[in-house]
Amino acid sequence: MATRDRSAADQGRPLRRLVIVESPTKARKIAPYLGRNYTVEASVGHIRDLPRGAADVPAKYKGQSWARLGVDVDNDFEPIYVVSPDKKAKVAELKSLLADADELYLATDPDREGEAIAWHLLETLKPKVPVRRMVFHEITEPAILAAAADTRELDPDLVDAQETRRILDRLYGYEVSPVLWKKVMPKLSAGRVQSVATRVIVQRERERMAFRSAEYWDIAAKLDAGTGEQTDSANPRTFGARLVTVDGNRVASGRDFGSDGRLKGADRVSADTLAPPSPQSANGVIVLDETRARRLAEALDGVDLAVTSAESKPYSRKPYPPFMTSTLQQEAGRKLRFTSDRTMRVAQRLYENGYITYMRTDSTTLSESAIAAARAQATQLYGAEYVHPTPRQYARKVKNAQEAHEAIRPAGDTFATPGQLHSRLDNDEFRLYELIWQRTVASQMADARGTTLTLRITGVAGTGEECVFSASGRTITFAGFLKAYVESVDEEAGGQSDDAESRLPALQEGQNVTAVELNPDGHSTNPPARYTEASLIKALEELGIGRPSTYSSIIKTILDRGYVYKRGSALVPSWVAFAVIGLLEAYFGRLVDFDFTAGMEDDLDAIAGGRERRGNWLSSFYFGGDSGAEGSVARSGGLKKMVGGQLDDIDARAVNSIKLFTDDEGRDVVVRVGRFGPYLERLVADPDDPDGDPISQRANLPDDLPPDELTAEVAEKLFATPQEGRRLGVDPETGHEIVAKEGRFGPYVTEILPEPEPEPEGTKKTAAAKKAAAPKPRTGSLFKSMDLSTVTLEDALKLLSLPRVVGVDPVSGEEITAQNGRYGPYLKKGTDSRSLASEDQIFSVTLDEALKIYAEPKRRGGQSASTAPLRELGADPVSGKPMVIKDGRFGPYVTDGETNASLRKGDEVESITDERAAELLADRRARGPVKKTAKKTTAKKTTAKKTAAKKTTAKKTPAKTTAAKKTAAKKTTAAKASATKAAAEKTAAKKSPAKKASANSSAETS
Repeated sequence: MATRDRSAADQGRPLRRLVIVESPTKARKIAPYLGRNYTVEASVGHIRDLPRGAADVPAKYKGQSWARLGVDVDNDFEPIYVVSPDKKAKVAELKSLLADADELYLATDPDREGEAIAWHLLETLKPKVPVRRMVFHEITEPAILAAAADTRELDPDLVDAQETRRILDRLYGYEVSPVLWKKVMPKLSAGRVQSVATRVIVQRERERMAFRSAEYWDIAAKLDAGTGEQTDSANPRTFGARLVTVDGNRVASGRDFGSDGRLKGADRVSADTLAPPSPQSANGVIVLDETRARRLAEALDGVDLAVTSAESKPYSRKPYPPFMTSTLQQEAGRKLRFTSDRTMRVAQRLYENGYITYMRTDSTTLSESAIAAARAQATQLYGAEYVHPTPRQYARKVKNAQEAHEAIRPAGDTFATPGQLHSRLDNDEFRLYELIWQRTVASQMADARGTTLTLRITGVAGTGEECVFSASGRTITFAGFLKAYVESVDEEAGGQSDDAESRLPALQEGQNVTAVELNPDGHSTNPPARYTEASLIKALEELGIGRPSTYSSIIKTILDRGYVYKRGSALVPSWVAFAVIGLLEAYFGRLVDFDFTAGMEDDLDAIAGGRERRGNWLSSFYFGGDSGAEGSVARSGGLKKMVGGQLDDIDARAVNSIKLFTDDEGRDVVVRVGRFGPYLERLVADPDDPDGDPISQRANLPDDLPPDELTAEVAEKLFATPQEGRRLGVDPETGHEIVAKEGRFGPYVTEILPEPEPEPEGTKKTAAAKKAAAPKPRTGSLFKSMDLSTVTLEDALKLLSLPRVVGVDPVSGEEITAQNGRYGPYLKKGTDSRSLASEDQIFSVTLDEALKIYAEPKRRGGQSASTAPLRELGADPVSGKPMVIKDGRFGPYVTDGETNASLRKGDEVESITDERAAELLADRRARGPVKKTAKKTTAKKTTAKKTAAKKTTAKKTPAKTTAAKKTAAKKTTAAKASATKAAAEKTAAKKSPAKKASANSSAETS
């Protein structure tokens, strides 16, 4: 190291430093700040990891019993790291650049993951020059220069903590996932946090399935104070109130009922013989039914009402803390309709381009310079009276919070306003930056102040009951921080926004009021709301499960694995998730226990703090030991014993059977999770042998039917069309029986073909050959206007006759057919398809009409210009153009005339909101234009080559280039390094050390 330093000094030149970051964007942004003596290059995320499969395991380890894990569990849990094939060229490039450097700066992200990436770079590159760890939380010139001047050593405790997490997740996944493959279905996965997150969602669905709604009534009154003007908003004359007590007994509201539909505290009865609650039940709470509510309303008509209580209290509300990762994801989900993944992608771009501080943090603290910037901006924009007298700091009362990090805020010592950045940011970036900026500035502003007023109005009904009405109001007298920012309220949970006002007239005790209206009002209790991404993140955070930086990837994993799907913004668990969670709860309960998983985070933080040795902890977890609480994985013998000892005890049929309820005849109705999807089953009497053993009755389950909507009534409807189908009759032409069935993708009709004749003895055919030779039955999807229970043989035969030949195009000679597809009726001519306006057109469209349709220009998505939209929505916030839902060849989609986006699973044409439609369009724009087909690309390349050949006289040069490309794979690593070195020198000469990184921008993973 010293030799290299002296060499540079002796030559009288400044030190050449290689700076390695994760992403090309980051490299491009940092390079100009550091100057010509720094070469900034991107590693493009991790350069090495544990082996992804058996093929990646180095040959010398393949015979070891632990090789499949990629972790040497017999040698202090030493991980086996391999450089992934797609990173070998990058490693060679970095080594080449390092050969010309006097110092190496590892400038990866400032969290555990970034520390681990830096350590892997150090281990792989094996530098012989001084190495420095460069840490910064924002990408601005002062921050980068300060970080380069004040470096530190790599933190081994942080590396240990991240490595322990990686090893733990590998052991958990590779030991538990094979159990799911064997007992549920292939290609499933289990994970330390993903399985617990799935359990949270499944438990909520179980609560919804067990929920029983209760009905209750009250009286909504419109009262006249008799003072003031009706148009005076500060002192309104009329106001609303609700009946709250009758003869001293509180009138029941929704919170008084349990999930079983009964009043809390009332005498319980058997779930099978639930009776409605008595008019007056537990704890002085009265439940009004419709009859009594109407009778009371009539008896109160015209009676004298007086104010018996007027209680006024001061109101104040403190600002919200600045954003950390989890609260940013939640608020962006509520206010901007962003998914957590979309939020993090946009935040990553804002950070890497120098607009915000590091976006993966669980701290709400602000630096002194940030507080000063926020206070200055609040003073400038809103006035000194709106700024809190002293700087506000928000320390979290959470033991695992990393307070060394800063909250997410605008970058720099002075904040750019959203207006100043409007022309530099795309729409998503602007909206998210504005959210972060508003929240940061608001955090240093004064409290909102006001008053709350609660009125009690009493009167005696004509039937003698003393009835009390209540009205509550809130008036904000000083907006304070609400001038800058108001947090959104979760729609599913309900609640009142912090800036909402409801004014009441200034009434005093004893004043009389008049009832203008008395309306009996019926209500019913609702099941707990399904989780959205925002509310799931909040729940996981409250449980202490996972880390803010992982929530986005956790949600993406459970969606991609099919454990959960979206219905609108709600997260709905699949039946596979029910089976998996049921198995884990029954046999590996500690692994999905909320407290145990949260406790594991404490242990991992202890490793990060150097208070616990990684090897000891992993050994106890995997092999068993005395550490941990009673009943922990370690004290239960360890993960290896837990899995190996219980595998044979797991009854696959039992874990894949989810009992729903008992039908009217006392038969259990269950959902079975099979290899080809879930289905409904119960045991019924055999019609051919009523006294014998019962037989199985099965019915298919539609993919889009949420578990809580599978009621007894729905089940009976599905059983009415069993798996073998409803027999409709015999096709007079073929003699084949025609049946109507319910399939995974909707109802359809098909024919039952006779069994094929047995093969002559001695004839051998492969299974594939037999399958290819077997005739396929005709099938046809039911029209949307048809119902499975009423479809007739005549209808079925018409469907099976499709496609219908309409005629032949006289110009091209191609046949035109009318067909019914999964997403509706259409015409087909060769590879050109056009949608039809209605299903009836399939049988009525003529050749002339078809030719007219084909004569029109083809619309994007194959939509005919004459087809009316399925639904009209509002204007898209990006393009400003009206959005509509149309029915295309591949199903319904939303369009603003410029961008088309297919509706996804769970999106309903009838219920999709403007916000959801705009989100789908934004996601589609973010993915860029549709790529051309390979065929067209090839054609273009061929043309280009021919043109080049005609124009170029020196044909040898392109030939040499081609030859070089073909033989590149044969070149040695040294040759590659040499080429890379030359390229690096050339790049450095141009003072753009990060330009090469732009080629990898699509692979950013930091």
